[in-house]
Amino acid sequence: MCVEKLQKILLALALGISMMLAAAGSLKAAFILQVGLIIILIASGITGFCYITNVLSTAFPSCDEEKK
Repeated sequence: MCVEKLQKILLALALGISMMLAAAGSLKAAFILQVGLIIILIASGITGFCYITNVLSTAFPSCDEEKK
């Protein structure tokens, strides 16, 4: 598994957990998780630097390296 795919899977899991928290009535925790994800995605979009990708790249190869 490569870093970019793993990052997308983890993002989907975080959004699913947020939806689960909202459905269970824990709106405060769901809101905090959503705000955190929004901040991470906006910072990644503006700067082009993604902390999660850099952390995961220490253990997993990049998708570009995997194709070679």
